[in-house]
Amino acid sequence: MKLSTIKGKKKKNQPEKVNNKNAKSMMSVLEEAGISEDVLVSAAMELYVPHPGVENRDIAEKVFKRELKLALSDPNLCILLYAGILLETEGEKGNLPGMSKETFDKDLTYLIVDEVIGMSIAKYISGDKGIFEYVRFDKLKPGILAKLGPFMDDVIAGLIGGASANMYSRGIDDGGKVKKTFPRKRKSGFAG
Repeated sequence: MKLSTIKGKKKKNQPEKVNNKNAKSMMSVLEEAGISEDVLVSAAMELYVPHPGVENRDIAEKVFKRELKLALSDPNLCILLYAGILLETEGEKGNLPGMSKETFDKDLTYLIVDEVIGMSIAKYISGDKGIFEYVRFDKLKPGILAKLGPFMDDVIAGLIGGASANMYSRGIDDGGKVKKTFPRKRKSGFAG
């Protein structure tokens, strides 16, 4: 959400517009971590099921890419994803409080904070329906998800699950036609 789109009262001393031209894109951060758009699309399409509005894989890929781009345009989501990346990096070094490197490496089942982050990402993108998609991707671990570490697999499953849920629910809105205007305006302030 951009400050210019917020209606009503703003915090004291808030500017009317914010210049984010020089801000690093989340996609570039993911690419630095070895996760390209193609890798995300490929993992999403491994669990693709034909659905009204996304009846075939070509349409589904276009709609998924649109939903991914829309999700990654939100600075709050980007920071949440980035937090997951930092947790993965610190876990690999053995620097997480209350967790040894050995515990991190084994991804023990009693650790659920990674799932909480993944579900939060999916829910932020597409509401409760995103959680259902997150669970599908987290359990089956298609594509890149099977190769990622304890935090990253959940972070990326949340991202793919949220965008995928929107692909299915909003793909029907445009009958499989990917609109040239971007981003789409939401009817309310809530995802989903």
